[in-house]
Amino acid sequence: MAVSTWVLRGCPGLVHRRFPGMLHLKAVRLPPALAAAADRLLLLRGSSVQNMQSKAKALTNYLWSRKRPPEAGDLRRKARQLERQLREEMVQTSSSDTPALLNVADEQKLQNKILAMLRKTTYHWEAVRYNDELSLVYMAARLAGEFAAMSRVFHEIQKRVPGFAPRTLLDFGSGTGSVSWAAHSFWGESLNEYVCVDSSASMLSVAEQLLQGDSDSQTPHFSTVYFRQFLPVSPKVKFNLVVSAFSLNELPSLAERMETIQTLWRKTDDFLVLVENGTKEGHQMLMEAREVVLKGGDKLVHDPREAQVFAPCPHHLPCPRLSSQKPLSCNFIQAYHPLPFSKNPEVQEERFFFLILRRGSGETEEPWPRIIQRVLPLSRHVHCHLCCADGTVQHAVITARRHGRDLYRCVRCSHWGDRLPVVNVPEEISPSSGDNGSAQTEDQS
Repeated sequence: MAVSTWVLRGCPGLVHRRFPGMLHLKAVRLPPALAAAADRLLLLRGSSVQNMQSKAKALTNYLWSRKRPPEAGDLRRKARQLERQLREEMVQTSSSDTPALLNVADEQKLQNKILAMLRKTTYHWEAVRYNDELSLVYMAARLAGEFAAMSRVFHEIQKRVPGFAPRTLLDFGSGTGSVSWAAHSFWGESLNEYVCVDSSASMLSVAEQLLQGDSDSQTPHFSTVYFRQFLPVSPKVKFNLVVSAFSLNELPSLAERMETIQTLWRKTDDFLVLVENGTKEGHQMLMEAREVVLKGGDKLVHDPREAQVFAPCPHHLPCPRLSSQKPLSCNFIQAYHPLPFSKNPEVQEERFFFLILRRGSGETEEPWPRIIQRVLPLSRHVHCHLCCADGTVQHAVITARRHGRDLYRCVRCSHWGDRLPVVNVPEEISPSSGDNGSAQTEDQS
């Protein structure tokens, strides 16, 4: 049982309920202007409320269960494996004089059986075509949840880098415009250009109508928002904040996803933010993107600054949740108030995974561990699971007696997704050495 020594950092005049590293938000509400515009749009263009709610639920379930498109190479390998297995079975039961070979009829039967098994066992991916009706359903289903997730992500950037004041925003796969609304709520005073890119003209139309508000006037709630169906061509056009939220799985192959990530990184001047559903698929897609950006290899290098993982990972090492024999997803939650349909609960939770990459600025932060599951406070001790700077996941059991009152109270006040303001120090430095902020913790793998 490994025992590490931890030291609380950045905590002068510590207030346990507001310690550095606390990043969670209370239940997020849509801005009143956006909520009113969504209600008006549903009344003008939607069908009955009950019908819209059932369609929204069905679309949400479909998007949540969606997997990545199968790759041609994977299908070929799977087909060869099935062929070897089935051929051996057919040869053993063959009545031919030369059992090592199959006759023409059996060969055709084998190929048909392989195709049938591939169809049954392979996920059938197809692109979602957002027409006028489906775009409205998507708004009803996803607007509030996406706004909540983006608010949580932008809150982390704002809190950890309070001097960041972006002037330009690029939103790839902008959908109904929730990213722009969330960014405006955090940096509305500095942002003077929002570029929303989505291949669906119907989605862009919904986003534009939401921006115009709940009145008949054509004055948008905030200006300088530009809607496009394609990314800006010139690689020299860069943006302070580049975002792709819940969009990568709309691309038909790994090659296209990686090419898109490289393009978005070239256009990033400060932060690149990627967000996907909090499923194994969403987690693995963003880990693929992380590897592509960190490895570099882009032949068109227009910015020599290195990539840094800003959040959520406290390291640049392989994800410990994917390196185990049984890969697990990594995700986070944000509570929010949904659109007021009759069957909606007052508060829901959006489960998502996010990745924030930053252009190297020369500034470094202490790699505080990230809490990656719900904190479990029990009598006189607290359980928490941490992703640590050494690339491991640790299960820590914290008590006031063994680890110090400050660390114990900080952990009791923490939530899933917070960063715990502690760093590892050599074992010979202990609480008895005079450092009042030091604490010892017991880690269980």
